[in-house]
Amino acid sequence: MNMPSRMGFRDDCSIERTLEIVGEKWTFLVLREAFNGVRRFADMQAMTGAPRQVLSARLARLVSEGLLRKVPYREPGQRQRAEYRLTDKGRDLYPLLVALMHWGDKYLAGEDGPPVVLTHRDCGAPIELRFRCAEGHEVGGPREVTPIPGRGAHLETA
Repeated sequence: MNMPSRMGFRDDCSIERTLEIVGEKWTFLVLREAFNGVRRFADMQAMTGAPRQVLSARLARLVSEGLLRKVPYREPGQRQRAEYRLTDKGRDLYPLLVALMHWGDKYLAGEDGPPVVLTHRDCGAPIELRFRCAEGHEVGGPREVTPIPGRGAHLETA
């Protein structure tokens, strides 16, 4: 089957739809902190440096999209507040953030190397990201991948 070099997808691109939700600097920084266990607004603001209104908007969007959920808590003598916890949908973005981090480590780290190294909690070995097909073969890069229309594809007709 001959596939064109660029399939004629219209508005059904999963990358585009994903970027509409997470494709902004502050959103990624909020997710970074959530993956690091930061749950409270003030802590998240301190760690990201995000302006209050920006952080509030990003958190609201991540909650409305189902990546984070709000969990109420109350400190003694204080009003009720909310913590933000990752959902399964949010946790599924972890490999994406790790891939971005590894790319930055490879191309943007200073002479001293990366500022953070992710290691496996059980054995201490550095974390690596690898692509494998469903048959278990390692995939080295885009030249070893063939995009084909999926069931949800809506192909443009010329």
